Order: sequence, then structure tokens, then C-alpha cells
Amino acid sequence: MRLTAKILGEFLTWLVIALMVTLTTVVIVAVVYRKMGASLSWYDEVASVLLAWITYYGAALAALKRGHIGFEDVLLALPPKARSIAVFAAEGLVLFFFALLAWAGMEVLTVLEGMTLVSLTWVPVSVTQSIIPIGAILFIICEILSFPDYYRDVMAGCSVEHAIMAHDATPERDRT
Repeated sequence: MRLTAKILGEFLTWLVIALMVTLTTVVIVAVVYRKMGASLSWYDEVASVLLAWITYYGAALAALKRGHIGFEDVLLALPPKARSIAVFAAEGLVLFFFALLAWAGMEVLTVLEGMTLVSLTWVPVSVTQSIIPIGAILFIICEILSFPDYYRDVMAGCSVEHAIMAHDATPERDRT
């Protein structure tokens, strides 16, 4: 599972970087065109789609690294048996929500079937909105892949959140 998580993490990292570079390029090109007196008709739609894709893929990457806002201090304050139940209950709720989101995303795609972007009529809206179910499924996969290590750490009384903050606060020279 760790190897799969590592490969998926690398893939998502590079995908998010590529999307960010693409969005930055689109914004710079749009600004240059606007300064020259000719605005791009497709800029607003494409930029908003790219931002949504960055958000969904970035959320999946954060789930893989357990980088989302959490309540570990509350979990760590619970006795071990209650902590275990709370961790599984919270994980179950998150997985249920994203499964529901994936299902709703698929429903949205069927409703949008045949529609295209306003400014780029050759681009189907279903392609741009496919990120909803894809992102939800990726989030579920990332949660499942990262759960065993997360569960082990929480049950051992270790805070993933505080470990990340402590690592970030350590000067570079002390990390080697």
C-alpha cells in the first residue's frame, strides 16, 4: 500500500504542478492580450475550470498526506477504545460523503450530456465537470491508502498534524 501511495502521491504532485503552470500561463497570456486591447473570449471559462481541477486534485493529494484540517487533539484526548471507534467513525463519514459526491457527480454528468462550453463550443461540459466524480473517487482512494499509517499513529498517541508543524518549524540545517 505504501508503494501505491507513493506512486499516486508523485503522480498527483506532478499533475497539480502541471495544472498550476497551465493556469499561470493562461492568466499571463490573458493579461498580455488584454493589455494589447484584445481580450480572450475563452479565458474566464478555462481559468475557472483549471482552478476547480487544481482544487480537486490538490484535495486528493492532501488526503493522501493527511494534510486536511482535523481534530487529532480531540482524538488523542480520548481513551484508546473510544479513540479507535472515533477514528473509524470519522473515516466512515468521510468515505460516505465522497462516495455520495462521486454518485452526485455522475448524475451531474448525465444532466450535462450534450452541452458545451460557451466560448469553446468544441469542449463538452461533461469533460470539464468530470473532475467531480474523478476527484471524489481519488479522494476515497487516497483516504484508504493513508488510513493504516494514520490509524497506527493516532492509536500510538502521535499527532500527524503536530509532527508536520514541528518538521516545518525545524531549521533546514537541523533536519539532516
